[in-house]
Amino acid sequence: MPERLANSLKDHRGQLGLTQAELAERVGVTRKTINTVENGVFTPSALLAIKLAEALSVPVEKLFWIER
Repeated sequence: MPERLANSLKDHRGQLGLTQAELAERVGVTRKTINTVENGVFTPSALLAIKLAEALSVPVEKLFWIER
């Protein structure tokens, strides 16, 4: 089974009451990018992963992890 980068982006975003568009604006990407990251379609760069974690005030390792 291949490894993939799993995330809890949607859960953390929801806890803060943010829409995908609002989070996208905070980190400088499109709403579609947030959607594809949340759904595991797109693997973010390290830079984007850190920006997302900072925007949601969580450590990056709580937001993203390797799923085997």
